[in-house]
Amino acid sequence: MACLNDKESGMSQSRDHLEMTFRSIQCFADDGRLDAAELGSLLDIAERDGVIDDDEIRVLTRIIARIKPEELDAPMREKLAEIARKIGA
Repeated sequence: MACLNDKESGMSQSRDHLEMTFRSIQCFADDGRLDAAELGSLLDIAERDGVIDDDEIRVLTRIIARIKPEELDAPMREKLAEIARKIGA
């Protein structure tokens, strides 16, 4: 049985959500916190194909749920508002 690439098998779906998950683990692991720049870099991954899909929205909302109240400085609140506008949350 030959191995098919993603396009041949009909699985051309983006895997950006997996990269976002992996990167978020790295962000939280370095200092236990997520800052606005790190969240912005995760949003950049979601947007790089021009569409934030359902898997990316799911990952972003799970990441956002892990943000602690003490991490909500002005830049983080601005980034969260930007994400909410973009994903319709």
